[in-house]
Amino acid sequence: MRNDFSDYIIFADESGDHGIASINPENPVFVLVFCIFRKTDYISIVKQAVAKLKIDFWGHDLVVLHNHEIRKSAGEFVFLFDEEIRRVFLHSLNELIRTIPFSIAATAIDKRYLHDNPNSSNPYLLALGSCIEQTLDFLEMKQQLQQITHIIVESRGKPEDRDLGLAFDQTTARMLPERYPLALRFANKQTNSSGLQIADLVAHPIARHIVKKDQPNKAFDIVREKLLGYPAYEEVGLKCQPLESEKPRLTPRQDADRELPIHL
Repeated sequence: MRNDFSDYIIFADESGDHGIASINPENPVFVLVFCIFRKTDYISIVKQAVAKLKIDFWGHDLVVLHNHEIRKSAGEFVFLFDEEIRRVFLHSLNELIRTIPFSIAATAIDKRYLHDNPNSSNPYLLALGSCIEQTLDFLEMKQQLQQITHIIVESRGKPEDRDLGLAFDQTTARMLPERYPLALRFANKQTNSSGLQIADLVAHPIARHIVKKDQPNKAFDIVREKLLGYPAYEEVGLKCQPLESEKPRLTPRQDADRELPIHL
């Protein structure tokens, strides 16, 4: 058995569009999440819990849990149009997230307030650097920086994967000039990775919380307990850019223009 791997594995996903050429006023936030699992927990607890949920509701474990389809009751989730089944399913899903052991490093980019132009500000790069920084702090605390930790992301296609790989290499080279303790791996959706599905499920509630902090958000109430540094998770496990203090003051008219309905 090799001994150069760390005790942890990370699964990454996102919520929102990282483009800034055209910003959706109903969802102007891009969120990147790193879900960090201890490997022993991932093997013995997480994968089994996800499989049990699927078998309980589908009779098999081939279904891929996807936040968007769950919210829309689409595809494999069409049975959620039944309100009673939906209630039971969402309760089971919430309990899954609540009880499985993992931590989250998340970064939210409010694209409306990026001061640089589109050619020099890339929300994905900003979020990636921030999440890597949070992860390195975590791994250092766990004394894991001398071993390789894999970060698993969903494959988006060869050009997209190549661009992300280059961005990852540039970011880690800047932050870790001597050694790369992080290794990026791409996974096809058909691999049915439990870790990637968990990352997909937690990214959306964080984005919704950032956009509408004053609205009830039961899903985020559960997710925030997983954020690094909880209960003092702000700017530790959930970093926001720019900070509230860095955002320009808006006139009442400008503020009213930004108050558009949110449908996340």
